[in-house]
Amino acid sequence: MATLESAPRTASQYLRRQLISIAHSLGVTLAPLLMSKYFDEKATDWDADDRRKQLSSAIGSSILAHIPLDDRMEVLDFGAGTGLISAYVAPRVHKIVAVDTSESMLAALAGKPELRGKVEAICVDITERSLDKRFDLVISAMAMHHVPDTAALIQNFADHLKPRGKLALADLDTEDGSFHPDKTAGVFHHGFDRGELQTMLEKRGFADVHFFTAHTIMKDGKEYPVFLVTATKSQAA
Repeated sequence: MATLESAPRTASQYLRRQLISIAHSLGVTLAPLLMSKYFDEKATDWDADDRRKQLSSAIGSSILAHIPLDDRMEVLDFGAGTGLISAYVAPRVHKIVAVDTSESMLAALAGKPELRGKVEAICVDITERSLDKRFDLVISAMAMHHVPDTAALIQNFADHLKPRGKLALADLDTEDGSFHPDKTAGVFHHGFDRGELQTMLEKRGFADVHFFTAHTIMKDGKEYPVFLVTATKSQAA
């Protein structure tokens, strides 16, 4: 039996799913539109959140610790937002292409002096329109749970990587659905099971799959571990 608190939550989730379902039946991809609007509204003060800064620092540091970088590398940052993760990687590589569906987030990134000349911002959904370029490394932080089809996304990453290219993805471990506020747009996964994600990666041509706990978010008295998974695209893939 639904309580007075849980009933609106269930109703809002149901209506959101119905809208997405109707849009799909009409051939319209609604999720990116919902996410773009949500993140456009958040862009102004996105970097001011202390918890977000701590998380970005932990993920950025974990990437630096576990991925060998050099000044010849070209990197794709998927769901780059305001460039919080790119800022850690950019000084050590040749160039980063930062992609996101939020123009406001990317405008904030482009306005950062320390990223000028190193990071190119492109407002595009690469799950719908691939870039005509291959990279040495694909990075992404806390973006996978906003994409409905994880397997297709991983294949997309593989398609954007050169042979022997590296992958470094950070996101939540499986959680009970309490991490995001109820009305957060476009949340399709309550974290990921590490074993299932490893199998998914290996089926799409990735090897040397390793998981690390990059950070643990403390929120409302609960712990939410965040993993970093690294992998290498096979020579033949």
